[in-house]
Amino acid sequence: MLNRRGEETRQLIKKSSCALFAEKGFKQVTMKDICERTKLSRGGLYCHYSSTQEIFHDILDDFMNHQEDTISEKIAQNIPAVNILNDILETYRQEMMDSPSSLSLAILEYFSLRNLSDTENELFQQYQMSLKSWKNLIRYGIERGEFHHVDVEAVFHLIIFAYQGVRMYSKLMPIKEDIPTGVVEQIKKILIKKNQL
Repeated sequence: MLNRRGEETRQLIKKSSCALFAEKGFKQVTMKDICERTKLSRGGLYCHYSSTQEIFHDILDDFMNHQEDTISEKIAQNIPAVNILNDILETYRQEMMDSPSSLSLAILEYFSLRNLSDTENELFQQYQMSLKSWKNLIRYGIERGEFHHVDVEAVFHLIIFAYQGVRMYSKLMPIKEDIPTGVVEQIKKILIKKNQL
């Protein structure tokens, strides 16, 4: 178990590394770059992480765990499904517009460098975690009478691949605000009953 200072250092490393990965992609970031950005010595950095792969893996895990925890907590608090959905989709909309912070290309590079069997397992596990969270939310909304009866997995795929697609394209070309806004509004129309809009 890390002490508080050790945990703060790990958070600093992940935050600084995340910005570097968004700027340069995964392949171009070195441990030296991370030392320079964090102002840590090589020994200080290697005390916490042995490679850029290990840091990137932790960053991805944090993202997935945060989304799963947030959805579960809000459902447990009996917050309306429409409110939960609106919050998530607004976050997605903002992220789709925030090309400088997009990790989409870094994620592609990270998984393309991995052993195929490792990639399938790790990427599939993250996909499954996200699917589980979204299934819980959509079913919760259906049970409460806020959402239409839909093919839950198909809607999940629409959400996640539209989101990731726009994030990827935002690194390659300018994305106007009406694109993510339109994606989010269509998802709401598919899920939310008219009397709940």
